[in-house]
Amino acid sequence: METLRAKKAFICDMDGVIYHGHILLPGVTEFVEWMQKNNKQFLFLTNNSQASNRELRMKLQRMGLDISEDHFYTAALATADFLARQGATSAYVIGDAGLTNALYNVGISINDVDPEYVVVGETSNYNFNSISKAVRLVNRGAKLVGTNPDMLTPTDDGEVPACKPLVAPIEAATGKKAYFIGKPNALMMRVAMERMHKFNIHSSEVAMIGDNMETDIVGAVEGGLDPILVLSGVSTRETIKRFAYQPRLILNGVGDIVNPDIH
Repeated sequence: METLRAKKAFICDMDGVIYHGHILLPGVTEFVEWMQKNNKQFLFLTNNSQASNRELRMKLQRMGLDISEDHFYTAALATADFLARQGATSAYVIGDAGLTNALYNVGISINDVDPEYVVVGETSNYNFNSISKAVRLVNRGAKLVGTNPDMLTPTDDGEVPACKPLVAPIEAATGKKAYFIGKPNALMMRVAMERMHKFNIHSSEVAMIGDNMETDIVGAVEGGLDPILVLSGVSTRETIKRFAYQPRLILNGVGDIVNPDIH
């Protein structure tokens, strides 16, 4: 545990690590205060594409945490950055405001007639008409992109489908495979580390804290970060066993890091 506490920076997932839905998880306030007091650099890296950085900040403020917008990087921002680098100018979007606004901000227009890309993110506004339109556009040549490969997202009411299950019907109907942007894609992890490099912090000095073996932990392992799993989200000690790669530490939650009784 002391090795973890000595890290200079922390990259943290949000859903299942910081909160469930609108409920702050135990120990999070103390963990954030500890990072701020000890001048730790930190970044909240979320595969969720529904909210903007401002909305995430306001959400945490309602839970009692005041964290500036530059401490967040979402799959929506990562998707927009990727499409901008690809020279994209138009996309048909199945997703919420966080995703559409991120695309607008890099100059990508929303187009449901002849877009270059079909982009799918988490949304509760998912219906047969949007799937059908996406299938037709992909069959006409639009490239299919998912904001992240997550299967499930924890909420107040339990787990709900995340992005990958929403993309699956389009893949099945078109025979085309989507390109997924979020964790564990190296694109997203690279942006996180670029921010750390500005503070002269290297991968060996960074811990990645997440609840998902298939995104957070594999991303940490492949990126050379210290992989720390918390059991406050989608993973359990039983599900962990089936993976070839393992976290270095398994914690009940981030509150364990600042608990003086845990060594």
